[in-house]
Amino acid sequence: MQASNRTMVLVTLMIGTSMAAIDSSIVNVSLPVIQKQFDVLLDAVALVVTAYMITYSLFIPLTSWLKNRIGYYWLYMGSICIFTIGSLLCSLSTSLTFLILARVLQAVGGGAIAPTSLAILSDSFPKEERGSAIGWWGIGNVMGPALGPTLGGVLTQYLGWESIFYVNVPIGIITLSMARKNLSFLKTYPTTRPRFDTTGYLLLAGFILLLQATIIPFASRFGVLSWQFLGSLAITVTAFLLYLRSAKRPDPLMDLSIFRIAGFNRCFTIVGIRSLALFGGMFFLPFLLQGYLGYTEMESALLLLPNALIMLVTRPVSGRLADRGLIRNISIMGILLLSLSFVFFSRIDQGTAVAFIITAMIIRGLGISFLIAPVSTAMLNAVTAEQTPTATSLNTLMLQLGGSIGIAISSALHTHLLAHYLERGLATRLAEHFSLMDGFLVTAGIILLALVPAFRLPQRTRKRLKSKEVLG
Repeated sequence: MQASNRTMVLVTLMIGTSMAAIDSSIVNVSLPVIQKQFDVLLDAVALVVTAYMITYSLFIPLTSWLKNRIGYYWLYMGSICIFTIGSLLCSLSTSLTFLILARVLQAVGGGAIAPTSLAILSDSFPKEERGSAIGWWGIGNVMGPALGPTLGGVLTQYLGWESIFYVNVPIGIITLSMARKNLSFLKTYPTTRPRFDTTGYLLLAGFILLLQATIIPFASRFGVLSWQFLGSLAITVTAFLLYLRSAKRPDPLMDLSIFRIAGFNRCFTIVGIRSLALFGGMFFLPFLLQGYLGYTEMESALLLLPNALIMLVTRPVSGRLADRGLIRNISIMGILLLSLSFVFFSRIDQGTAVAFIITAMIIRGLGISFLIAPVSTAMLNAVTAEQTPTATSLNTLMLQLGGSIGIAISSALHTHLLAHYLERGLATRLAEHFSLMDGFLVTAGIILLALVPAFRLPQRTRKRLKSKEVLG
């Protein structure tokens, strides 16, 4: 595919991706307010986030099939349109149930935006410029973790939590207009009429739902040795094995032969660990700041802002460094910085200096910048052009699935720690605070697991070889 203006293609993809990415976390700072308005428990309000992520995960596997069926152009346009309508419905919600259902519709649109954008980007830029392009595009992709909480806090305090969804409507309209102008060359992309792997999709969807809805909640509620947990685990594993078996048929939902590529597997593992730790740990940060510490929504938003600003500055730099041959070293540095930032979060208490909190945010921003662009570049460089749609879909699927699992695990851990501190006679607010601090420390340890595959990443961007490095 050839674009007449690659810069405008990149800008268009950045805006669409940032809209979806921001929405994945803009709600986090508003969760305490939503919880109070609808008078529900923390587990119930967490569905506002997890329902979005689960639906997002269920739609991602359809991306490759839809790309072949309708082409990149209409897939991107349709996704933006559905996402915008879902955002409008979220802002009109009068109950928690309505809000959760609207978030599900949002996720149907949002599920294809990131993988489609990354695939278009990969096909539109030559290999030697791909790292830099991903670095710039990544600004939009990390706008969620970066600007989302800050923007959410400002809008919630001054305009109400409904405004965090209203903001997507004009952005969605602008994105549609820009895509019509700058992505029209995608209409020439050849389409086919592939068979839809219904069996494979149902098995994969069943596995995702079972993993999210039964295993982790049952482990938290009944224990890992209970028949409820063991039964759900057996059913979930069976669904996954049946899906793997179905993927060997002709025209599978996703070509899993990509997992024979060692370089892809390493990047895929890092993405999983990163998303599990980051989403799980950051879910509770607003509750830490607005709970025992007593910061307002606006104050919380301002404390999160340095994290956003440092990423905006350093993401393009990390992409250029990846192109120049520092993939492994930058990735390792990113992992270490992320872990250190969560150690800092675990030490935040009443009386902690604001400068300390800001330092933790800056370290986190640097860690994310140094990790995402190099790993994404190494992943795309490890696969063939034909495997790019599958690689980007699996990357986004792992990002969302790992994130929702991370939130669920963090919630279960938080419940256990809270009960422990309450049994010791601590007041509820103080027990809640100590539980959050311990949770951040656990997150710091989980992120360090990513060092194992990171040490085996390539150091330089290499030209694609005919004979690929494969496992076994």
